[in-house]
Amino acid sequence: MPVTQKEILKALSTINDPDLHRDIVSLDFVKDIQIEGGTVRFKIELTTPACPVRDQMQQEAQKVVAQLPGVSQVEITMTSKVRASGGPSKEKLIPSVRNVIPVASGKGGVGKSTVSANLALALVYDGAKVGLMDADVYGPTVPTLLGITEKPNALGDNRIVPVEKYGLKVMSMGFFIKEGEAVVWRGPMLHKTIEQFLGGVVWRDLDYLIVDLPPGTGDIQLSLCQMIPLTGAVIVSTPQDVALQVAMKAIAMFNKLNCPVLGVIENMSYYLCPHCGKRENIFGSGGAKKAAEKLDLPFLGEIPLATQVRLTSDGGKPIVVSDPTSTLSQAFIQVAEKMAAQVSIQNMKGELQQDIKISF
Repeated sequence: MPVTQKEILKALSTINDPDLHRDIVSLDFVKDIQIEGGTVRFKIELTTPACPVRDQMQQEAQKVVAQLPGVSQVEITMTSKVRASGGPSKEKLIPSVRNVIPVASGKGGVGKSTVSANLALALVYDGAKVGLMDADVYGPTVPTLLGITEKPNALGDNRIVPVEKYGLKVMSMGFFIKEGEAVVWRGPMLHKTIEQFLGGVVWRDLDYLIVDLPPGTGDIQLSLCQMIPLTGAVIVSTPQDVALQVAMKAIAMFNKLNCPVLGVIENMSYYLCPHCGKRENIFGSGGAKKAAEKLDLPFLGEIPLATQVRLTSDGGKPIVVSDPTSTLSQAFIQVAEKMAAQVSIQNMKGELQQDIKISF
């Protein structure tokens, strides 16, 4: 007797998403079940192409369905559909952008822009549609990090087409100021720039818009948080106590502005000697992880201090692009996947809250 769809769904309901803490059937991940004799075909639609347990979930699904009586072959197609955070102001300014993720630090010099660029490229590497908005108006570095020399094109309706590089859509004040010039603006001009970079740029269809913020807790951070609902912020710190103390101020700012914090990244976490493999904790070790645990926030991972990261960034071809299979690139990719998982968790919370409101 051939297997039934009910039996297949019952078997698949034993597989749980470790981040969302529900089974893949109740999450509506299982799509388009087809049964032809002993062959079973179906899709598993995840909430992000950067799912860190994608392969594990496919293997588990393959195993439980193959064990059913009457099944001789199992064919699974893994797909994804990134869920969106919402809000009226977001729909008005950037309706085609599903998630906006600011990357922040309390102080300068922690490598935040390098982390932002490599995280964005890691998401592209995993198959997501990604934009990178350089909101550091006073010290834009993204064009240099990505080796971009061309200018964005303007459309007739006063909107701007972002520059594309390495599969990434990019916008930066660095495209509009001459080398050696300084931006000397007060708050209202900064607010207008952020508004233009959101609603005045043709971002088109994006799963994630990564926003590289300037250091601190100033006008740009305030404008961004007040202008649109953000999916959640990511905090970058180095292990030293002084950096962590200032990073905690950035966390406090996002809490005050009702912006969720997706997690903490420890950059320049350790130095791994390329010759002997010895690990040196130059700036200490584990400080950001301890701070995340203390604040009950996810710890997204460690990024090592490495000459190759600096060289590739200075050369305009970040490590995730220039050497995607290296240990250094994998560190960025793993952090990006954990961040994407937190985005899915955050959006699922929003959907559940909306369902509760509707039921009442």
